[in-house]
Amino acid sequence: MKAIVITASDGVIAGTREDKSGDALAAHLESAGWELVDRRQIPDGIESVRDTLAEVAEGFNGLIVTTGGTGFGPRDLTPEGTRLAIDREAPGLAEAMRLCNTDGLGRLSRALAGTRGQALILNTPGSTNGCIETLDAVLDIVPHAIDLLGGGRPH
Repeated sequence: MKAIVITASDGVIAGTREDKSGDALAAHLESAGWELVDRRQIPDGIESVRDTLAEVAEGFNGLIVTTGGTGFGPRDLTPEGTRLAIDREAPGLAEAMRLCNTDGLGRLSRALAGTRGQALILNTPGSTNGCIETLDAVLDIVPHAIDLLGGGRPH
């Protein structure tokens, strides 16, 4: 299975913050057997998220995971950009991801999950622990979803 990791963070782009959550997601996916085919860092914002998701999803059958921009900060606009990029929402995935956080902060997440073409897009928080916990909440069923998006048959 193929995966792409996108970090949305003005601080990472400015060089004032390390991309710890992007690093964690990339390492976690690779250790779980996923092939990381692209990794990007973009500024926070509706347009940057929308445009990047549209670009990387073009002709891609796999998982796209974003990290950052899912909270209540004024520049936390990843869900708004994602909503403009996806064809269909997957609310069950987003709900499962929100409920998994052991520290309870997942309840503050505005993250979305959805599809664009044959790609599954998941928003995760910008914290290192949060992004891994939320991804792990659904990672077991993601291969099946990607198979279905690529034309596979339902079980």
